Amino acid sequence: MGRHDPGAGQYCPVSRTLDVVGERWTLLIVRDLLVGTTRFNDLARGLPGLSRSLLTKRLRHLERCGVVERAGSHYVLTPAGRALEPIVFGMAQWGAEWVFGEPQPEELDAQLLVWWMHTRVDTSGLVGERHVLHLRFADDPRRFWILVDHGVPSVCMADPGFPVDLTIRSDVASLYAVWLGHLPLSTALRSGRVLLDGPRAVTGRISEMLRLSPVSSFVTAAQEARGAMGDPATAGAGRPEAHSAG
Repeated sequence: MGRHDPGAGQYCPVSRTLDVVGERWTLLIVRDLLVGTTRFNDLARGLPGLSRSLLTKRLRHLERCGVVERAGSHYVLTPAGRALEPIVFGMAQWGAEWVFGEPQPEELDAQLLVWWMHTRVDTSGLVGERHVLHLRFADDPRRFWILVDHGVPSVCMADPGFPVDLTIRSDVASLYAVWLGHLPLSTALRSGRVLLDGPRAVTGRISEMLRLSPVSSFVTAAQEARGAMGDPATAGAGRPEAHSAG
C-alpha cells in the first residue's frame, strides 16, 4: 500500500480504511473499476455528477494509496483494490435491504441507464458480428442506440446507420426497475411497461442479451424477503427514502 494520508486521525483499521476510500465518489469509482470500466472517459461517463478534475484527483489519491495503478491508458485495480469487492457489494446488499426504495426524480437519468446497460449487453448468441439495439423512452425525447461491433459495445446518441435488431420502448422509471431487479422483465413485458420490437429470434433472447445490473440480485432478494415477511407496503417497491445504485 502507498503512504498513509491521515484523515480522522484515529489509530483504527476502520479509520485507516476511510482515509483511503471514505471521500465522496471514491467507492463509486471503485465500483465501476470492479465491473470492468478502465478508461478515464468511460469512468467520467458513468459518473456524470463528478467533474473530470475531481475524478482525476480521486484516481491520483487511489494510486498513491496503492489501490489503483496505471497500465497505459487504463486504470486497473491492484490486489488491494480488488480486495474491496466484497466490501462494495456488501454495501450494495445492505443498501438493498435497508435504504433502497422508490427513486427520486433526479435519480432517473436515461442516458446513465443506457450507459450502464451497454456494459452488460451480450449479443454473442446472435448471427453476425454487428448488432444494434435502439432504446426509446416515452418520457425522454432523446434517442439512444447500443452498437455492438465485433463484441465491443458502445452508446450512440445519433443513429449509427446500421439496421436495428431490437427496439426497446419504455418509460425511464420502468426500465430502471427492470435493470435493478425491482421488476421482473417478464412482468414488465406482460403489463406493457416494456415493449420489444424485433424478430422473434431476437426478442426471444432478450434475457440472455441484456443482463441486469450486477447489484440486481441483492435488490430482488431484499424485495422477496420483505414480501415473505408480509410487508406489502415495501414488497413491490423497497423501503422509502431511496438512493440510486448502479
